Amino acid sequence: MPNAFFTTEDHQWFKPTDHTRGPWDIHACHAGPPTGLLARAMEQLVPEKRLIRLNVDLLRPIPFNGFRIEATLERSGRSVATTTASLLNEDGKVMVSASGLHMLEQSPGVNYPTHSENFGSPADANAGPFPIQTLHELPAFNGDGVQMRYPPGQNGKPGPTVVWMKTVPLLEHEVSSPFQRICPLADCGNAFGRNAEPIDVSFVNPDLTIVLHRDPVGDWLGSQSVGYWEPNGQGLADALLFDEQGVVGRAMQTVLLIPNAIQ
Repeated sequence: MPNAFFTTEDHQWFKPTDHTRGPWDIHACHAGPPTGLLARAMEQLVPEKRLIRLNVDLLRPIPFNGFRIEATLERSGRSVATTTASLLNEDGKVMVSASGLHMLEQSPGVNYPTHSENFGSPADANAGPFPIQTLHELPAFNGDGVQMRYPPGQNGKPGPTVVWMKTVPLLEHEVSSPFQRICPLADCGNAFGRNAEPIDVSFVNPDLTIVLHRDPVGDWLGSQSVGYWEPNGQGLADALLFDEQGVVGRAMQTVLLIPNAIQ
């Protein structure tokens, strides 16, 4: 199996590898790696500006048998640009829609005071399992394509969680950009910060918003995730994203809660 989330022969049709299969359905992808491909398509449209925000609406399950991505430059100003992108199945149906905000970086920039918590180093953390196990017997996202490390006192149990994660690249023989590289981690906040196990409640995220105020550095990237679950069946997964230098941004997912949906 290729050491990447996807293979492609023409850079138009993307075929997921086993590293991308979701934990629930053998025919659907985990949304994190495809989100990285959406970011990739947007970044290619605006190479002179930095992608700073990505909004993703997960309209339908992402097909494991493959898909294509179409991206459009909506507005290109001197300092700010906007893009949109769609992920389509083999019949041309839109499965995921997304919008991006790109901003021009200042060079050289000004060294302003900042407020950034330090979460240590993955070298001081302990290897551990992905917090959600698959509901099938086939290889999936939480297999060999993802490595996890938990700081002392942290683990994969329900509740607020700090974790480091390292993944394979999106495509073999291509270096993923910093934004692309953090997308698989960013889509895991609802799993890391869950308040109960899937056997008790199904927690489904129909969207994902990622905001990065600077590019993350390194292969190991981290998340401090917490889940806010309400009796009305709605919730929010809030993940502070960081690298060894400090905070880089935030990821948020709205969550639909369905008690006892999975037995």
